Amino acid sequence: MLPLLIPAVFLIIAGIVWLPEHPELLDNAYVDTFKTAFIGILLEALPFVLLGALLSSLLRVFVPDEIISRWIPRRPVPAILFGCLLGILFPVCECGMIPLVRRLMHKGMPLYVAVVFILSGPVVNPVVYGATLTAFRSHPGLAYARMGLAFAVAALIGLIIYITVKKSPLRLSIQRETGERHEQGTRGGKLVAVFVHTSDEFFEMGKYLIIGCLLTSGIQSFMNQGSLAAIGEKPLGSYLFMMGLAFVLSLCSTSDAFVASTFLHTFPAGSLLAFMVLGPMLDFKNSLMLLSLFKTKFALYLFFLIFSAVFIGSVLVSLGL
Repeated sequence: MLPLLIPAVFLIIAGIVWLPEHPELLDNAYVDTFKTAFIGILLEALPFVLLGALLSSLLRVFVPDEIISRWIPRRPVPAILFGCLLGILFPVCECGMIPLVRRLMHKGMPLYVAVVFILSGPVVNPVVYGATLTAFRSHPGLAYARMGLAFAVAALIGLIIYITVKKSPLRLSIQRETGERHEQGTRGGKLVAVFVHTSDEFFEMGKYLIIGCLLTSGIQSFMNQGSLAAIGEKPLGSYLFMMGLAFVLSLCSTSDAFVASTFLHTFPAGSLLAFMVLGPMLDFKNSLMLLSLFKTKFALYLFFLIFSAVFIGSVLVSLGL
């Protein structure tokens, strides 16, 4: 429940401080707009969240970790490229990425390849590509740019990790993922295990999606459009606002494009790209999981690399959008 604390506190504070000063926001027109926006975003995103949860569960149950480990090339550059493309074969949402990578590292996956997979896997996969293309039907270039930038950021950070980190940053207290024991002990065979894991992941990701839809619908419905336009007119402000929003919302990568598309006519395309690339790589819930996997010093180093690379990369890519 801890990852839900920041958005929940944000909602409570906004309600206490803002609404008494603007009673007109409780008019039926604003409420109707809020409900319409909320239901629209939610219904568009849910099928992709369900599909992502199902594919993740099929991977967990039917594909042994040893198969992935055996495929990793020995040389660093091919290994980094392999890590970037691994999400195409094994689409896993960022919610299930850390447990999977933890198992793979126990089986011999190098650190730099694991980091590349953590960063690229939730974005560079067919489910997320399809969701992004659906959300930005009129601007398909954003879907292509999202895949390309995520690939480039993950590869660059993987190369930096390979060059600069020589000692293992894993916490000594890390144990095998308890989900493995749960999976082995599930009664009814693998098919039942698939349904159990799919439902678990769907409801785990769904709560973040609902919080994200609530916040986004509230911003779109109740926040003064002139204020949003003012933020969007400032390049630095729009990028920082959207990247901060991505961190706080902690949306699943299969649904964040639908939230980003609601800002399409208010913010520059580059800031929406930063939102969609940073969120799956570094959000509130994911940062907590990374801190549980890696030592604090390395985790903070990784956070800095992710933020810097996404910010600079999205600015550069936006010049061609």
